[in-house]
Amino acid sequence: MSSALDPFAPAKLGRLELKNRIMKAATFEGMTPNGVPGERLRNFHMGIAEGGVGLTTISYCTTEADGRIMDSMMWLHEGIEDELGSLIEEIKTTGVKVSGQVTHCGHFSQNKNLQRDQPPKGPSKMFVGIGLTVGRPVAQAMDKGDIKHLIDTYGEAAAFMKRVGFDAMEIHFGHGYGLSQFISPKTNKRTDEYGGSHEKRMRLPLECLAAARKAVGPDFPILGKISMTDAVKGGITYDQGIEVAKSLDAAGIDGLIPSAGTSSYNSMYLFRGQSIAKGMAAMATGSGAKLLYKLMGPLMWKTYPYEPTFFLDASKRIKASVSCPVIYVGGVSTRADIDRVFEAGFDFVQVGRPLLKDPKFVKNAQKYSDYDSGCTHCNFCVPLIQHPDGIRCVLNDKTEKAYETAQ
Repeated sequence: MSSALDPFAPAKLGRLELKNRIMKAATFEGMTPNGVPGERLRNFHMGIAEGGVGLTTISYCTTEADGRIMDSMMWLHEGIEDELGSLIEEIKTTGVKVSGQVTHCGHFSQNKNLQRDQPPKGPSKMFVGIGLTVGRPVAQAMDKGDIKHLIDTYGEAAAFMKRVGFDAMEIHFGHGYGLSQFISPKTNKRTDEYGGSHEKRMRLPLECLAAARKAVGPDFPILGKISMTDAVKGGITYDQGIEVAKSLDAAGIDGLIPSAGTSSYNSMYLFRGQSIAKGMAAMATGSGAKLLYKLMGPLMWKTYPYEPTFFLDASKRIKASVSCPVIYVGGVSTRADIDRVFEAGFDFVQVGRPLLKDPKFVKNAQKYSDYDSGCTHCNFCVPLIQHPDGIRCVLNDKTEKAYETAQ
């Protein structure tokens, strides 16, 4: 008899009760113009909630205004409390729980509307390609004051999330964003207590986790998304990724989401399928960015063939190394994929792109044993973060001019 958990049965994440074990993965929706959540974001998550997920994740929720990659991203502050609180309250009427992915871009930014009297910084002084689009090709290193400020923003963001009605939070420790920049030896060249050994490179991320935990208490679930590998020379390797997971587990994380790759160096490693190069060029608004993406796109976004559950073997190593729940993400598009993940012993699963193709993914997967979402992994939903209406599956609307241009 199989000991696999039933993906469609009620479950608990810590003390949080979920109606099933399938979650909406965090994907920036591109639906917060000027950083304000509104009707489009509400409709997007309501559709997915009504489609049957146990938990939906709102993203990009950054800890401060200057933590945004671009100014259309949402940052957590009192000015949006009413709008965000109402949105969350309505989503929860469906019986779905709501999480928010919290992150900070560090030096990975092209935001022109900065509020602090300094450009974005990272762990070390270094060239940052995305900064070329806004005339900031070199990022400076954070000093101790900058580090303390960053830690404080995670505590403040966590307190805000609990107050505004979120049921859980997901801290992004991967994909080349701010905390990942400290974890990775590729971007962290510091020689003080925040750089060097694994323990020192983990110091800031763990201090941010501790600040968040202090703000929300022991019963509010905090999940962590990690990069098992940066998939770039000099970055985190799969073996080092296991140590990252162990450190977060020992620090009391309520669940881990093992992904891989970096948005700054090798983002296609985490997507798989068709390259986003053409789509990014089609969506770019500035002439400089368009030219950069056209010339450098094939080098910036490699092509990795799509395979079902492509992170399964690597994620099983994480699962075997920690005691906290592990939430699988990566290449789940069919009922067979769901079954494979739970037969491998995982506690929950996150789904991203297939929910754009079919918001009723969970209900249909539960009903039909041979269900296939129809997602082709064309990845044009990714560059649509820059579209005025935000992300969607273009296979459901093939008349989209930007899609045709990119093809």
